[in-house]
Amino acid sequence: MDELRAIAASIAPDARLGPYLDKVRSRAYTVTDEDVEGLKEAGVSEDEIFEQTVAVSILEGLRRWDAAERAIG
Repeated sequence: MDELRAIAASIAPDARLGPYLDKVRSRAYTVTDEDVEGLKEAGVSEDEIFEQTVAVSILEGLRRWDAAERAIG
């Protein structure tokens, strides 16, 4: 998991995606096609959106995993 954490952390967040990435972190189930289309219209490529989404999702998942381990342990 350390390698995965390091790889995800190495992807610097793009400020243009700030509100979108916050949404992915806190309520990913509400992300819509319109969110992604808005980013594309703002000049963000699909590859950038994908990479940023995956990185923040991994980091958030690991943050929650760590919190669960602390609570259990």
